[in-house]
Amino acid sequence: MGRRLIPKLLARGHKVAALARPGSERKLPGGCEVTLGNALNGGSYVDHLQPGATLVHLVGVAHPGPGKAAQFEAIDKKSGLEAIRAAKQAGIGHFVYVSVAHPAPAMHAYIAARSACEDEIQRLGLNATILRPWYVLGPGHRWPYALIPFYWLAEKIPSTRDSARRLGLVTLAQMTDALVHAVEHPAQGIRVVEVPEIRKLAVSGF
Repeated sequence: MGRRLIPKLLARGHKVAALARPGSERKLPGGCEVTLGNALNGGSYVDHLQPGATLVHLVGVAHPGPGKAAQFEAIDKKSGLEAIRAAKQAGIGHFVYVSVAHPAPAMHAYIAARSACEDEIQRLGLNATILRPWYVLGPGHRWPYALIPFYWLAEKIPSTRDSARRLGLVTLAQMTDALVHAVEHPAQGIRVVEVPEIRKLAVSGF
């Protein structure tokens, strides 16, 4: 997601600094500044954060699944909490966090890890935009397209309509657009962006 977001922000005139592990600098898109550090240790990069800037957190386990509970705790939750606390320490003006739609009937460990980070954002009083997609369609993530007819039917039934919309599918392009919008429209307090609004931002071009 970051590889899609960085070029889009640069094209819109934003200055972008991206965190990378030593040795991984070449994986970043051209045009951004490189900050070397460890996403699991906020102290490794906190001195590079600019007061008043926007920090976008996109660290997480690839291809989330029910069997990855330990990884969600060690990577998703750990990196999120470290970034949130570093943001507070550095005086970041706006924190953008990709959480997950909830409540939901599955992926409880993933939701717990992301919800813990949401709670910390609120506890520390950060200005933050929290995006809550359920499943993001993109390269290597296309099998859920087969579920679209079931979503269509669920949205037609009053008893399942709200859940179907809140737990709907979004595309990588829609998520990227929503992230750009979040960066360009900093929240005062905490703003939560659910699936219907993620889709709306992409359609409207904000």
